[in-house]
Amino acid sequence: MSSISFPHAAHDHTSAMASSAASLQDDEYFNSFSSASTSSFQMNPLSPHPPRTPRTSIVSNNHVYGGDIYTPKEEVIENQPELMEEEAEEAMHKQGQPRARATEVWREMLKTSYGRDKAFKILQYTMRLYLLVHTSLAKSSFFRHTKRPSWETEMTKRLEAGIAGFSLTRKCLILFNWLEPLTSIQAQHNVDVSLEGTKAQPQKRPLLHTFLHASPPTLLELVNGVSDDVATLSRLGLIGKRTGERAAYYADWCWFMTTLVNLVENGVERSMIIEQQHQVESRAYTESLGGSTAKSNPTATKLDQKELGRLQRKDYWILMSRWKLLMDLIFVSYNVFNFKRYKGPVQTLTGLAAAFLSTSKAYERHRLEVLKTVKA
Repeated sequence: MSSISFPHAAHDHTSAMASSAASLQDDEYFNSFSSASTSSFQMNPLSPHPPRTPRTSIVSNNHVYGGDIYTPKEEVIENQPELMEEEAEEAMHKQGQPRARATEVWREMLKTSYGRDKAFKILQYTMRLYLLVHTSLAKSSFFRHTKRPSWETEMTKRLEAGIAGFSLTRKCLILFNWLEPLTSIQAQHNVDVSLEGTKAQPQKRPLLHTFLHASPPTLLELVNGVSDDVATLSRLGLIGKRTGERAAYYADWCWFMTTLVNLVENGVERSMIIEQQHQVESRAYTESLGGSTAKSNPTATKLDQKELGRLQRKDYWILMSRWKLLMDLIFVSYNVFNFKRYKGPVQTLTGLAAAFLSTSKAYERHRLEVLKTVKA
């Protein structure tokens, strides 16, 4: 038998406990991405595998507070088993049915305010990048004494106006985004009141008490949404400019703090996923040491491979979320700490990178929705 080496192999025979522990984290990240993932780990087809029950995973939004201060929360997707989506995609491929077209996916994305926001963000920062390169070339010694065409100045003005228009449009798309955390706090207040009513001497708690005892991410999201709306109304001319600038300053601080919190949560989540991968690899390694033939039970090997692939895909999107949060942190740090050096180039590049990262996650999620529609 060929030997298999694992960097963190541990002898763990409690496969059922590992599967139940893994399922507790399924509703936090994208669990049903059906793209193929490569792995250096290979299952031994001749090893004995006990019967395993296919475990369903839940597809939901990336429930992280304040991931982007200028974008609403991602929409919640209906619960669908992961294995069903993978088998549906494989079946459509075998039958020669067309896969999800890019135009269909973008059509579904642009139906939502979140998808439109991401599309506008890519356009906005792409134009900013073009202006940045154009300005740098114009100031270089090679083109400094070259006569510029007359239409270039007019095109630059139009691009600057378009950038400002996209920025204001994106802010208008997320007006009243503070209603979501407010609804969450009110729901918690109603639960507290109902629990108080069960006592012999009920004492109704005031709503302010619930606000003060709400989770910090929820409060930050509430302050963030209100401050961002005030800044948007100021840009629309409905509120004074000084008030809008102060509100934008508070919104930037909320964005900065929530990004730090999200980075910590992202690190914790990734460590748990890595531990689950080690448990699956350790279980398969322990079983492969038996050396018995398991051709009569090939389903177990397939389920192990799918479980390991699911964890690897989840870890991939966790890494994408981490990079997006890092781009946001760099971007907002220039506003919070009033950095001046290389502010334009750094914010342009980080903003464009964050736009592509968040759009890729939304695109994959809507692609799976289109695949389910084609299957139906």
